Amino acid sequence: MVVGSFILMGFAFNEVGGYENFKDRYMNAIPSVVGANISEECYTPREDSFHLFRDPITGNLPWPGMVFGLTIQATWYFCTDQVIVQRCLSAKSLSHVKAGCILCGYLKLLPMFLMVFPGMISRVLYPDEIACVDPKECDLYCGTSVGCSNIAYPKLVVDLMPNGLRGLMLSVMLASLMSSLTSIFNSASTLFTMDIYTKIRPKAKEKELMLAGRLFMLFLIGVSIAWIPIVQTAQSGQLFDYMQSITSYLAPPIAAVFTLAIFCKRVNEAGAFYGLCIGLLVGLARMIPEFAYGTGSCVNPSNCPTIICGVHYLYFALILFTLSCILILGISLMTKPIDDKHLYRLCWSLRNNTEERIDLELDDWTDEQDSSETEEEREEPGCCKKAYNWFCGFDQGNAPKLTKEQEAAMKLKLTDTTEKPLWRNVVNANAIILLAVCVFFYGFFA
Repeated sequence: MVVGSFILMGFAFNEVGGYENFKDRYMNAIPSVVGANISEECYTPREDSFHLFRDPITGNLPWPGMVFGLTIQATWYFCTDQVIVQRCLSAKSLSHVKAGCILCGYLKLLPMFLMVFPGMISRVLYPDEIACVDPKECDLYCGTSVGCSNIAYPKLVVDLMPNGLRGLMLSVMLASLMSSLTSIFNSASTLFTMDIYTKIRPKAKEKELMLAGRLFMLFLIGVSIAWIPIVQTAQSGQLFDYMQSITSYLAPPIAAVFTLAIFCKRVNEAGAFYGLCIGLLVGLARMIPEFAYGTGSCVNPSNCPTIICGVHYLYFALILFTLSCILILGISLMTKPIDDKHLYRLCWSLRNNTEERIDLELDDWTDEQDSSETEEEREEPGCCKKAYNWFCGFDQGNAPKLTKEQEAAMKLKLTDTTEKPLWRNVVNANAIILLAVCVFFYGFFA
């Protein structure tokens, strides 16, 4: 996908005549049909289109929100999101975790050039379609009356790429989409089965949990399909703004809990729980009215009250994060602290402690096979049973029973965080280089 995106970027810049021509032509990319009663600012490119740091009051992405609000969202996603965490926990060693995250960090620098600039070029090449402002015209081009910016990239792929490459690029885009969706659904089903279903059915067997997870996936798919119309009309049809706004309403309490739990060992379960609950309610108090009134568009602004929707979503993320931190710390200080024996290697001040950590509570579910297993279950399964096990993802045979010594060795291997000095230095140096490159790009395009 990255290779295909580079090729498409080359075609796009060649079509527009280079970067300098692109900047000049973008500022004049105005649709031919603008309507009589539509304000000029609705179809004219913003003067700060090529600047990352925009006015803190009038900017559509104010720079304090970009720097601090998006940092809160990034902390939630890259440090606590189950999809990322699950992948990191599957790594071979701590160095592999660092290397994977740093590689993704390098790749994360590319969308500016592989996606944002080509999307802007798409407006230059197809202003009537991508920059449409009249609701009837937009509905004609993309089926959404609030705007057609979301078709900018696919439009480039279909129109600029030659046969063969076009099909390859579209198939790769769909494959990456399916890969992301399967990761999200798999992680969500893990959260549901291990954190919710085991509370309802503590003695549930592995097969029952697998089936519960699969059924929950089907439920999530149904909700996702039903949510599509809201996504199409939210935030003037701009998918990026929609994603960031939803995250701003829901993620700050989680980021607050994670940050405080790492750096402040005084935080306890009560503070985290009530901080999450109250923070979620505050976030929903902003999100639900916004969708109920509709986010509107430049042509048809939303009539959501200013007291609710007047604060930019990135600023709201900052407010919600601060409120969550105050709640978590306040409630934790008023309740009993957690003993250090439960926190070894779980918070910053105790990260190098080598003593055995005692879990606060036992797992709700343990993979214990019933000793009264029937002879029928031990027999070789038939064709139908094999097909059923294959479809549901069950093991076809019984796994060998580990001895206590083998279990101890496995646990030691799973919890080992030591690193080889060479690779530790390599990944740490790359982290510093990546940070420097990121700061340079921010400064260059500020």
